[in-house]
Amino acid sequence: MSRNEARESWDLMPGLGVGPLRFGMNQSDVAAVLGAKGRRVADGPYGQEDFPDGVKVFYDDGRLACVAFDAISGPQILLSSFELAGRNSAEAQKFLFDFASEHELSVLYTSDGSLALTEMEVLLRSQWIHGAQVSRPLIVKEEWLDSDYYRDRLPLEGEPLPRDPA
Repeated sequence: MSRNEARESWDLMPGLGVGPLRFGMNQSDVAAVLGAKGRRVADGPYGQEDFPDGVKVFYDDGRLACVAFDAISGPQILLSSFELAGRNSAEAQKFLFDFASEHELSVLYTSDGSLALTEMEVLLRSQWIHGAQVSRPLIVKEEWLDSDYYRDRLPLEGEPLPRDPA
């Protein structure tokens, strides 16, 4: 899917969640919202489910704690009408940095250089698509973003991508 093609847009709602998902939902609530067809439960130390259309969810004690979006196939995530997913990573990071400055928010960087705004519950990772580094947003409950352990390992299905796989 290119940036110009129609894709679903979800609004970021700090303290609540993103789009139709709310932090604290259980697995059956999430499946009811996203649809169970094509859902895959992943093994690992954390509850993780992968849904079609580029959405991965992570649970803390059975409650929704993180939503990770594919840069291209996931829904578009909007923050003040700015599209966070699938943009040039530097452009998206600059927007978040400027947004943080304008609203007097804290900016945190992870060990791989990703940008997090804990008060907004957003972590911006990068994803390599056809040789270009594009933005991949994660919406994360604030307690996880405040933790170096979680912040540096999200999404929890693996280590952050290497700088350039090519």
